[in-house]
Order: sequence, then C-alpha cells, then structure tokens
Amino acid sequence: MQERIIRAVAGSFVLVATILSYFVDKQFLWLNVFVGLNLLQSSFTKFCLLSNILNMLGIKSEANCSI
Repeated sequence: MQERIIRAVAGSFVLVATILSYFVDKQFLWLNVFVGLNLLQSSFTKFCLLSNILNMLGIKSEANCSI
C-alpha cells in the first residue's frame, strides 16, 4: 500500500506543480525539480521521508502485509 501512496503523492505533486507553473508562476517548476531529485536520491539511498511518515501512521508496505 505504501508504494502506491508514494507514487500517487509524487504524481499529484508533479501535476499540481505543472498546472500552477502554467497558470500562476513559472517558479512552481522548482517543485517538480524537488520531487524528481527526491525520487532519484531515494533510489540510491533507499531513504524516503514519506515512507517513514506512512510507517508512523501504521500503513504497511506490500512486503510487510500478510494475505
């Protein structure tokens, strides 16, 4: 479940930042840069702040869920 939530949040941030940069101000593109860099660093370091937050909220990852 965590992986789906993380992908949904990241995708939502990218879409919202793109829409805001088109209609409001081009500076919102920096949010896309931040999301991209965060996804890139998490692939190398395996550290994801949102994953840690979801763990604290009690939402388990698919690997930890029993069927």
